[in-house]
Amino acid sequence: MEQFGFEFELAPERRIFSVSELNAAIRAVLDAEFQDLWVTGEISGLKLAASGHYYFTLKERDAQVRCVAFRSAHRYWKFRPQDGLAVLARGRIDVYEARGEYQLLVELLEPQGLGALQLAFEQLKKKLAAEGLFAAERKRPLPRFPRRVGIVTSPRGAAIADMVQILTRRFPGLHIRLFPALVQGPGSVEEVVRGIEYFSRTAWPDLIIVGRGGGSLEDLWTFNEEAVARAIAGCRVPVVSAVGHETDVTIADYVADLRAPTPSAAAEMVVPTRDDLLDRVQVARGKAAQGLRYRLAMLERRLRQQGIDRALSVLHRRVGRHLQRIDEQEYRMRERIRVAIDSRERSRRTLEIRLRRFDVRPRLASDRRRMEAAHTAALQTMRSRLDRRRSRLEQLAAKLSQLSPLRILERGYAIVSNEAGIVKDAAEAPVGSAIHVRLAKGALDAVVEATRMDTDKNG
Repeated sequence: MEQFGFEFELAPERRIFSVSELNAAIRAVLDAEFQDLWVTGEISGLKLAASGHYYFTLKERDAQVRCVAFRSAHRYWKFRPQDGLAVLARGRIDVYEARGEYQLLVELLEPQGLGALQLAFEQLKKKLAAEGLFAAERKRPLPRFPRRVGIVTSPRGAAIADMVQILTRRFPGLHIRLFPALVQGPGSVEEVVRGIEYFSRTAWPDLIIVGRGGGSLEDLWTFNEEAVARAIAGCRVPVVSAVGHETDVTIADYVADLRAPTPSAAAEMVVPTRDDLLDRVQVARGKAAQGLRYRLAMLERRLRQQGIDRALSVLHRRVGRHLQRIDEQEYRMRERIRVAIDSRERSRRTLEIRLRRFDVRPRLASDRRRMEAAHTAALQTMRSRLDRRRSRLEQLAAKLSQLSPLRILERGYAIVSNEAGIVKDAAEAPVGSAIHVRLAKGALDAVVEATRMDTDKNG
């Protein structure tokens, strides 16, 4: 029989991955394919971890995706995310290797239907209004003739020049002190707060003007921050808010004791009024110069920020992943602590039940009731004995009263006495001698004029 030889192809070489290697490879693929994407959805299950990261889910009717926003990313957001809010998220896909789950690393979040800054403005306004910071009764009146005025604003802006010029011209001899501070951009919130707290702590000025010139909502955002609002509310001297143009409204305007439409208007409002056309010309010139300066400042800030963001993007992502692992360990630790506390609580309840068996308080309560009953019985016995003794005393007093000589006198008899004693015989009281007669009521002093013996019928 003829035999045929079969040739078998070699099996393909198997490539074996560890779990961490597989997750890392998947993360590399997703990171390369989904570096910059926009996702729309509704926020659900929002949590803020101790590390400062936001964890939430973007969901729609039939799908959802897990999201994480590192602290380094969301600290620049102008509003606070909340459950049920429809948003547009920008970020990239990443894999959390510890659980083998993919997630969206959110770098930018915008509310749909309402601007982020406007939403943040409304959220803070509602919060502070609920705390009473906008209440009219806490507004303080401005001094009519201030001698010292503190100003918190930028030393390089046109606003300070306008205010100083108007104040010195309208109120000669007025003392003005400037606390230089950034009024927009990074660090501006802290500097404005320090300026307000400095004047409040020293109590040097009679009032404070906090403000800057006009600009966009982003330019004026420093005065919509919660820290600035609380610093104004806690200031010990009256505060005038002079931010932007007349149509611009900030949180600082609501909290301050007085809102001025513009910095120049603030200078006019805090000192005695004098109509002068040159004031308006100077204000208009200052606003034009101020708008140009702020425009240049915003362009400079934008150029610097773009360079910094590129350099820190990679570092922030690495730090964020490590902090996410820390959050995971924190959740596990809290669960173990909760289980341990529940176990200790059950042991405590068991010991409490056993301890109640040896409680002496019921016996002490029974002894106290017996003592009170004995005390009541003793009082009743003493009252009974006193009543019997009082009755006996009254009987003896009645008998003694019946035997009293005074009862005989009440029937018309009298007791006659002289210096020798009681007179029982007429011979003991010769004529002309003094006698004392005791009656039932009162007594008589008399002199004997005549005596008569019972045997002498003729007297």
